[in-house]
Amino acid sequence: MADLSFNNFSFFLVLFASLLVAASCRGHSRNALFIFGGSWNDVGNNNYMETAIKANFLPYGETFFKNATGRASNGRLVPDFIAGFAKLPLIPPYLSPDNNEFTNGLNYASAGAGALTETNIGKTIGLKTQLSFFKFTKKHLDVKLGEAKTKTLLSRALYMFSIGSSDYITFATHKKTELPSYAREEYVKMVIGNLTDAIQEIHNMGGRKFGFSNIGDVGCSPFLRALNNAKNNGSGCMDEVTVLAELHNKALAKALNKLQRKLEGFKYSNFDLYAASKERIDNPSKYGFKEGKVACCGTGPYKGNLTGCCPKTVCDHANDYLFFDGVHPTEKANYQYAKLMWSGRADTVKPYNLKTLLKKI
Repeated sequence: MADLSFNNFSFFLVLFASLLVAASCRGHSRNALFIFGGSWNDVGNNNYMETAIKANFLPYGETFFKNATGRASNGRLVPDFIAGFAKLPLIPPYLSPDNNEFTNGLNYASAGAGALTETNIGKTIGLKTQLSFFKFTKKHLDVKLGEAKTKTLLSRALYMFSIGSSDYITFATHKKTELPSYAREEYVKMVIGNLTDAIQEIHNMGGRKFGFSNIGDVGCSPFLRALNNAKNNGSGCMDEVTVLAELHNKALAKALNKLQRKLEGFKYSNFDLYAASKERIDNPSKYGFKEGKVACCGTGPYKGNLTGCCPKTVCDHANDYLFFDGVHPTEKANYQYAKLMWSGRADTVKPYNLKTLLKKI
């Protein structure tokens, strides 16, 4: 089954137009940024798809952009801040017809995407398709810049990944008849396998520097607290998702260490989002938040209903909250996570933070 929800003609029309847009070929000394993943990284790709998984309406975006851009927050996302720290402009969504500068990088992330093609199939752009978009980008750069300059650009670029949460939410909440029955460890192995396959393909095309976030404490998000409350009459976190996140994070660390030994020139940064998010959920006031368990925008218990976020249900001061909606952080939280990724200590991001990684040859 196709990984995209729009028909093939529309897909190729958008892609063709995107590839034909004139790109600037001026050389520069900055590092490009290529971004993959799900809603935490999606800056608007889903706007150009026929899908219900979108954040293209207010109050999303209203704090910083003053209008909805497709970002699942009240303002900027982690990749936006990373781009700023790296002295790059905001990196545009791949599917935007307005792209005219590919040498700074592109964002392929799609809200709802998983490492597994089956996750939200037909509603989002899975990792495999995101990778195919990057391959088209490389071909475009080869034509515009020449293969030698493209090789240099890609070797110096940063490849950011934040993916997996949707896979595990789907696994933990699906009906038994909807998916094959897998053991937890087997399912995690599949997710990590698809991710490492993508990493190796990018490495084969010249990528050398990779930035990862592990899975955050999504089991304790307002959305899954509310779902757990409805299904099990519980009032706490959804433990099944928490267990899967912990298994994923251990497997990811091992996989990245293995890839570093296997792939020539491969260097990476792995941010412990799980620890950073859990700390803020448990101790919000320590980090400048008034609320760590209830969302700013939504309805129902913990304001965790993702379809309930609208101008009538939004809080007055979004950045008093860790979560903007049932799953996604506020701009303030995104800034804090980005800052840790960029210049955090070794107990939070290892073996390098992104600032150090980008200086590596």
